[in-house]
Amino acid sequence: MHKNLRSFIEVLRKEDQLTEVSAEVDPYLEIAEIHRRVIEEQGKALLFSNVKGSTFPVVTNLFGTVKRIELAFGKRPLEFVKRAVEMVDILVPPKIGKLWGYRDMGLTALRLGTRTVRSPPVLESRQPQVDLEKLPLLQLWHEDGGHFITLPLVYTESPSSHKPNLGMYRIQRYDKNTTGIHWQIGKGGGFHYFEAEQRRESLPVTIFLGGPPAMILAAIAPLPEDVPELMLASLLADSKIGVADNPIAGHHRLLSEAEFAICGYVPPDERRPEGPFGDHYGYYSLAHEYPVFHADAVFHRRDAIYPATVVGKPRQEDFFIGDYLQELLSPLFPLVMPAVKDLWSYGETGFHSLAAAVVKERYGREALSAGFRILGEGQLALTKFLLLTDKEQDLRDFGSLFEYILARVDWQRDLFILSQTAFDTLDYASGKINHGSKAILMGTGDARRDLVREFSGELPPGVRKALPVCGGCLVVEGEAFESERELGKRLAASGMFDDWQVVVIHDDADVARYTDKFLWATWTRFDPATDISAGTAEVRNNHIAYGSPIVIDARMKPWYPGVVEVRADIAKLVDERWNEYFGRS
Repeated sequence: MHKNLRSFIEVLRKEDQLTEVSAEVDPYLEIAEIHRRVIEEQGKALLFSNVKGSTFPVVTNLFGTVKRIELAFGKRPLEFVKRAVEMVDILVPPKIGKLWGYRDMGLTALRLGTRTVRSPPVLESRQPQVDLEKLPLLQLWHEDGGHFITLPLVYTESPSSHKPNLGMYRIQRYDKNTTGIHWQIGKGGGFHYFEAEQRRESLPVTIFLGGPPAMILAAIAPLPEDVPELMLASLLADSKIGVADNPIAGHHRLLSEAEFAICGYVPPDERRPEGPFGDHYGYYSLAHEYPVFHADAVFHRRDAIYPATVVGKPRQEDFFIGDYLQELLSPLFPLVMPAVKDLWSYGETGFHSLAAAVVKERYGREALSAGFRILGEGQLALTKFLLLTDKEQDLRDFGSLFEYILARVDWQRDLFILSQTAFDTLDYASGKINHGSKAILMGTGDARRDLVREFSGELPPGVRKALPVCGGCLVVEGEAFESERELGKRLAASGMFDDWQVVVIHDDADVARYTDKFLWATWTRFDPATDISAGTAEVRNNHIAYGSPIVIDARMKPWYPGVVEVRADIAKLVDERWNEYFGRS
């Protein structure tokens, strides 16, 4: 589709999807706040040409609407994936007479991969002395630990097999030569570093910025561990990806069309605090010890453009990228997991906190087997709460789906809470990094009950307000968690909510009025093992048989990190300069 970042920017300019800001702007908080306001209005991509402290322009909000996603990638990748799935279905086992009908797939396959470029643009310039402080890294939130690269393409290779990985892991600049590298659990680059550290070796790492937009998408995609991201990038770009030899011995080949290439290494056993960082969950992920990247060289185009994104409370730019990736990869799920018909993760919850699937129930409890299969697949293993049903549903319509499941769930058999499991690094609901619990909730077969839709009873002590979310699900506004930590247990046993299947305790019941706010404020704020109570719970044959109501305590807890909020002086600054940014008098 696009050879490089600047060809995409030119398309955005022609399509009136780009705004250029020539007023001087500060990479410390100011650019991020401008970006957030523009994306909230579903505004254009932003090219900041006059960035304080740097000679490089900054571009943000490249993918912040469905239209720009389409301009970046077009319809062809999705059509190719669907046709590939169709081909597998028809040609397995092979049928000679039908192979000719898929000859176009062979021609497409010939365009996949890499090609060598002899005079790559990325080698047009090189810093005489490495100085990462000359790059316009952004600080997004005032409590962040510093300035971060937020759209890095981090390339590594396995020390043993030399299989590549291209991932996106945030990079915190420490000084002119070093950064933190946030390798979360379950990430390919982290697996490569684990190998290198076991061998007492440094791991060569190259951080690319820019290049074909397809590279950015491929780096984010939750591909199986040994599937090379460059192949997906090549498919998305509809051409081979240009690479070039690195003039520095012992380092990786370079992406020829990248804007920047930062070459270096991560030594074994070296750690420094990385963070805090206001991330896509909408909270600050706290400072923890992470490996340290040492830069040996910085190459860049002569007129390089620095790409960045801004994360925070959904919906931000990553929401649109994530939804597109799900649309692109969803036809492959039945190939990898034959009992799974459809699967969706909710970007409003940070993706890992809540997912739903339509699965096959060809024999009793097959749906549960499919659920375990999902929780064992790649990054889906980090899913905290999984909803399952066996009939076609629009998984994107949460309210309708949740009602469908609540009308069918048998609480004695269909809720499973799995404690002592891995937990997404960015989710602090359990109070312990990387460790927590999961839950599977199933609703299959015919409806068992009609769902109540209005609350008309009295409110118990400690509850100020009650609002329905959908049929069968009620939000109640409770006192602060520290005032009564066992409120969930008391409400579950009170008998006052027995008509409701699920009751969610919040600090503010008004989140029930908006599905996106309810999803975010609920599923990012509870750990299934510690924050779910039930009207009854009885151990039968080593299984816990629950009885409604199921009460979820989604109040803020003392150990949760803070919600990201704009500092007042930055909001005031952007208010005052808004017309200046956009050339208005």
